[in-house]
Amino acid sequence: MRAAAAFLLLATLACLPAGWAQAQDLAQAQDLGQAQDSAQAQDSAQTQDSAQIQDPSPGYAIAMHGAPALGPGFAHFPYADPAAPKGGRIALAYLGAFDSLNPYNVKALSTAQGLVGNVYQSLMTRSADEPFTLYGLIAKSVETDDARDRVVFHLDPAAHFSDGSPITAADVLFTFNLLKAKGLPPQRAAYALVRGVEASDAETVRFDLTGADDRELPLILGLMPVLSRAHTDSEHFEDQTLQIPLGSGPYVVAKLVPGQSLTLKRDPNYWARNLPATRGLYNFDEIQIDYFRDAAAMFEAFKAGLYDFRLEDDPTRWRDAYDFPAARAGRIQRMNAPSGLPKGMSGFAFNARRSIFANPRAREGLAAMFDFEWINANLYAGAYRRSKSFFDDSELSSSGRPTSDKERALLAPFPGAVRDDILEGRWAPPVSDGSGRDRALARHALVLLAQAGFTLRDGALRDARGAPMTFEILVKNRQEERLALAYARMLATIGAVATVRLVDEVQFERRRTRFDFDMMIGSWIASPSPGNEQRNRWSAAAAKTEGSYNICGAASPAIDAMIAAIVAARGRGDFVAATRALDRLLLSGFYIVPLFYAPDQWVAYSSSLGHPDLTPLYGVALEAWWRKTP
Repeated sequence: MRAAAAFLLLATLACLPAGWAQAQDLAQAQDLGQAQDSAQAQDSAQTQDSAQIQDPSPGYAIAMHGAPALGPGFAHFPYADPAAPKGGRIALAYLGAFDSLNPYNVKALSTAQGLVGNVYQSLMTRSADEPFTLYGLIAKSVETDDARDRVVFHLDPAAHFSDGSPITAADVLFTFNLLKAKGLPPQRAAYALVRGVEASDAETVRFDLTGADDRELPLILGLMPVLSRAHTDSEHFEDQTLQIPLGSGPYVVAKLVPGQSLTLKRDPNYWARNLPATRGLYNFDEIQIDYFRDAAAMFEAFKAGLYDFRLEDDPTRWRDAYDFPAARAGRIQRMNAPSGLPKGMSGFAFNARRSIFANPRAREGLAAMFDFEWINANLYAGAYRRSKSFFDDSELSSSGRPTSDKERALLAPFPGAVRDDILEGRWAPPVSDGSGRDRALARHALVLLAQAGFTLRDGALRDARGAPMTFEILVKNRQEERLALAYARMLATIGAVATVRLVDEVQFERRRTRFDFDMMIGSWIASPSPGNEQRNRWSAAAAKTEGSYNICGAASPAIDAMIAAIVAARGRGDFVAATRALDRLLLSGFYIVPLFYAPDQWVAYSSSLGHPDLTPLYGVALEAWWRKTP
């Protein structure tokens, strides 16, 4: 399962590294670099395919493809400094509010950030410097077979919850059954694939995965949090709660102001503090998290030194607004932080459940009116690049690449599901003249809309019955509102009426989870190892499941088949082919008006914070930072 950008579901949590880097929504990631040419990539894939078959996962770790990068005697993750000083306090800030302390509750509209990784921890932990590799944590070792139709976790006998009670196989079984019945939609879907589970003793849990045909499933189970059977209210688990949670992580919740702030304090008895996977991490004694209702007020608080770390998402502010006294005095530092993630997709999401958006040609026509060149120059100072794939700037992207033989074999049962120009790698979003009134874009859009039955009559875009095309764009902050208003003005030139509605985060999430919208801005973070989270985003089942992130309502047997091929892939070559095929299907569906991405992470932070020299694959790993000693 993977993560979040605008909406931090379980899928996002598994995609991002543990700790605060998860909670920071690292949606805009750095270039992975151009992939190898097709001949090199094929040779590499064949080599890795062989390695996957011949070298089963070692007991201390498990990788999705190939072998773990770190050997069994590794001392710490490469992006962690074991000599980092412990102590001090870090203050963080988030926009919005929260109504729950249960991050696994589907009914919570906004869960407090900072709990996953810090308070709740999983059977195994993910390296932020590898595509998808898990190392021992609560489970000190893991066993699986080449077919991955079983997985056995051996618990560390030293593992315990923050109250000192031991973590046993009974807690793991309890958590699995609870989340399978009442967890988030991605958990329910993944855990439903498990044929059986048993505990042979207090420290051993065996999962029977026969028939799942899902090579990612052992890793999904490895990322399962472990909840205390004795302290979790299973009967009311689905209800919103502000009850202080009991976890097994390095921090405990020390103070809570509902909806406004959360204080985490180091657990002095954290059982895993000397494990290789935690050494050099979780260095602060206290984490203060404050929530702000207004983005401008939140930035002013940073200028005043009220919090220490900020991921900037406004290019104009990054360019022009950091000339304030604390920055000039050197108390605030800035950096463009690299990361190796594929660029995900952000865009205006069509709700294809609505009749006006049911035809993909109508969606393509409306998308053609988004004048990226004008918007990028006039709203964002040219800081962004246009998205052209759901896995941009990586070998997983189909953009600019003709379909391979492996892809064609996967797509063969679904003739016509991918357009010819996308099959050939020729498609890209339209490019305007940058004037903001490019008539060629409008003519192209009207041709596409006419194919879907919409024509411009009496100054309005109308369907065959004469009904005008009108719809609402739902947004949750002023930045989204500004962008949506610009797009609405562009749509007006072809007679389409789009009204923009700004709502607070709670209402936004409520309408999103119920699919109660026409169009909204969504973000789909891309992992270098996509897998089961794609079911929650794009499967036909998820399209009918409230709370899922299939907000577009995509429901296609071809998409379902490509997701199944991704999770069943035995080696890198098959995996890349299946992911590119999925990319082509999503592009052919025109479910989204593609937006843009930043080439770097824009990071501003207090000069009193220290950080390692290495930025891992997934970008800034704040759990590896520390407070400098005076």
